[in-house]
Amino acid sequence: MTHTTDIFEPARLGPVALPNRLVMAPMTRNRADADGTPSPLMAAYYVQRASAGLIIAEASTPNAVGQTYPNITAIHRPEHLAGWRRVTDAVRDAGGRMFLQIQHGGRIGHPATSGLTPLAPSPVPLPDTIFTPEGHRPAVTPREMTTSEIHATVADFAAAARNARDAGFEGVEVHAANGYLLHQFLAGNTNRRTDEYGGPVGGRIRFVVEVVEAVAAAIGAERVGVRISPGLTVNGIEEGDTEELYPALVERLSGLGLAYLHVVYADPDAPLFRRIRASWPGALIANPVLTELSTEAVGHAAGRLLGAGADLVALGRPFLANPDLVARLRLGAPLNEVRDRYLMYVGGADGYTDYPALDGQPSSDSIVALDGGRVA
Repeated sequence: MTHTTDIFEPARLGPVALPNRLVMAPMTRNRADADGTPSPLMAAYYVQRASAGLIIAEASTPNAVGQTYPNITAIHRPEHLAGWRRVTDAVRDAGGRMFLQIQHGGRIGHPATSGLTPLAPSPVPLPDTIFTPEGHRPAVTPREMTTSEIHATVADFAAAARNARDAGFEGVEVHAANGYLLHQFLAGNTNRRTDEYGGPVGGRIRFVVEVVEAVAAAIGAERVGVRISPGLTVNGIEEGDTEELYPALVERLSGLGLAYLHVVYADPDAPLFRRIRASWPGALIANPVLTELSTEAVGHAAGRLLGAGADLVALGRPFLANPDLVARLRLGAPLNEVRDRYLMYVGGADGYTDYPALDGQPSSDSIVALDGGRVA
């Protein structure tokens, strides 16, 4: 994919044609049924945002023990597939395209939610409380995964990818970021294993590589993306060797022919981001840090990332609050603010499908300038 500074220029991810380079980032919204089946309301939510070049749907668990919080989606039972099929059919009818993010919570889970003791690379608990159906509860100590459980989890990811394709998704994103299971294997403070899945960098990246290889073998590498968050300390993660860890991981993944690599909270000025861009042979999706939610701020952040070599830009809160975000950016129109952070993760239509679209058209000369290019 060639470099561009125009976020409205068409692009391709493997066999998938995109009408623009704006990606709706995966955002857990906790609107699924209790058993992980996507609700009808979710179809309305994603249809509203179908003008995105690509929608990466919210994290879905590949097995029961991987559940993180209440009312998150899953992709390992027939009813999950049927629920997601209603979503993907509706989005496709609206002209959209969707990948599904597959996420295992690892130590970020609780028996009060899943009925199961969480599994993790090592028995190191989350240093915080966790939200459950019974409210916030102290985190429990996870059980260290056996080698056979590691292999079974790899197989579960591959099965989840096949399920996602059967449910109508164009592809999947393997979630190796934000402190969940795959990131727990990467980080030194959560992976204290002494076997082939721990120790030095080569051991700690092994599980992630095996998951991605299995998923690629299941549905085709050209339909698989991977999300990483170098240096991110969310959910109690301390990598300790970020500058060594991610170049090694990217090198191992770079020969697989994947659809994309997705970098969270990407800093276009950071040497590690530029090193990843230089060594990654395929499409790179970059997710910016936004200090404010405005047309100008989003345009500026997108332009800087495109100027640093990103091929697509993933946005979370801007798409959450603006179902017609693409049109607003084209026109230089004001953006809705996120009204209530509490409603990001609970409730029904409030703070979910009730954000307004544009009431009127701004002047025709409203243009948002980008560094090295322009949005419209």
